[in-house]
Amino acid sequence: MPNSTPQTISTNRPPIVVVLGHVDHGKTSLLDVVRKANIAGGESGGITQHIGAYQAVVHPADGGTQGKMITFLDTPGHEAFSAIRSRGTKVADVAILVVAADESVKPQTQEAIRIIKEEKIPVVVAISKIDKPGANVQKVKQDLAGEEILVEDWGGTVPVVEISAKEKRGINELLDMVLLVAELEDLKEDRSLPATGVIIESNLDKRRGYVATALIRKGILSVGDWIVAGTIIGKIKSMEDFTGNRLETADPSQPVLITGWTNPPDIGREFTTALTKDLAQDISASNIDLTPLFCFLKASHTQMDPSKKYLKLVIKTDVSSSLEAIEAALKQIKSEEIAYTVLSYDIGTISDSDVRTAVAGGGSVIGFRVSVETSARKLAEKEHVNLATFDVIYELIEYIRKKMAGLLDAEIRREVLGKVKILAVFKKDARAQVIGGRVLSGKLVRGAFCDVIRDGQSVMIAKVGQVQQAKQDVPEVAEGLETGMRIDIIDSKTAIDIEVGDILEIYQEESIARTL
Repeated sequence: MPNSTPQTISTNRPPIVVVLGHVDHGKTSLLDVVRKANIAGGESGGITQHIGAYQAVVHPADGGTQGKMITFLDTPGHEAFSAIRSRGTKVADVAILVVAADESVKPQTQEAIRIIKEEKIPVVVAISKIDKPGANVQKVKQDLAGEEILVEDWGGTVPVVEISAKEKRGINELLDMVLLVAELEDLKEDRSLPATGVIIESNLDKRRGYVATALIRKGILSVGDWIVAGTIIGKIKSMEDFTGNRLETADPSQPVLITGWTNPPDIGREFTTALTKDLAQDISASNIDLTPLFCFLKASHTQMDPSKKYLKLVIKTDVSSSLEAIEAALKQIKSEEIAYTVLSYDIGTISDSDVRTAVAGGGSVIGFRVSVETSARKLAEKEHVNLATFDVIYELIEYIRKKMAGLLDAEIRREVLGKVKILAVFKKDARAQVIGGRVLSGKLVRGAFCDVIRDGQSVMIAKVGQVQQAKQDVPEVAEGLETGMRIDIIDSKTAIDIEVGDILEIYQEESIARTL
């Protein structure tokens, strides 16, 4: 293996920085400015959909030429990605907490603070959007103090920098502050073998097979190395940096795209390298009892609650983290009557096999940021299988929520129209009874239901088939008037004879769809 001899000179490695904050508070816009690339504009719905890693060179303020490298983890702000955000901080050296000056502390800001405290990593506060109307920097600092984040000018130790990505203000000062905090952490580079790190993304590439983004924590990663992540083994066929440039070796703190996997490694899984295939297989075997990242299939058909109705799903996504995000979001849908079960899940294009799985299990096929094979779409149409794809996770979850709600029994709402007292019984047979009465309150309406009340108890449900007044058919009769009517029997098994003195409660029913 290349670079098998550890270096004796101890140098500082680039700090790994995680950017956290509430959705739409400007995390990606900040990184856009840093790396001079418009990533947010290419994201569906303007939301970062999954984790990414980037590197940037920060040049000194004094005009010197010796720049310093920072590795950034860009994490999504949507609440469904909380598990990814938490996993992102586990590999970070420094956190940038982005808080918008016009909105201050929000729910995901509070969650980010909790993660930062749990992981015990140093933090730099970036108060963003200071150019916007309504920006109130002092309120942000006050609200942060309420979350036990005391910035320096409020008597605390947490550095704070005011920025505007739109006007490119304060960005260099923020980066300088990050480097200063990193220097205090004394992040030494360890180039000894085996190389280790963490998988931060994985997906299926049609041309290259399974690929994974890895962040190196220790050692030198080289093309040709055997690599193990959990139980997944690969031999590094190629590596690329975040710009797509080919690499032969990669250093600590560097994010790289790796090809050569036999299966997609789980995101958040630590990896290590091995000298030989046999050693890699031994490491994999020792990891075989690791808890699976996803729990979708734990609710198998044998474990399904017979008292509930189930929406059955086949889920395909672009990358592993999307599966995790969808699972986390679906767990938030609570109902005593309805649940979901996942027939199968995977990453990659929706194929005929996915549709057949849905047919066999009576389910629907859901795709997130994936394409559908033409033959699969035709098969779904032929077999009447629901197939839907989405580019924004909000829309996917809302679609599944509505599908689950569609399984709920509708709420039947009764509207009482009036009451009629029976004064005479004229004719009866197995299908109907002809009677006369007076409308005590409200009105009698043709076509409405009637509840036959005797001695205060309901004894039969029937329907008003015909209404007459002065021997003329009429649609309804008002309060205080006498009327003749034909009452149609709904269920002959429960039918009884209506008697003089009975009260008919006249009502209509409205079926109302329920939501989750």
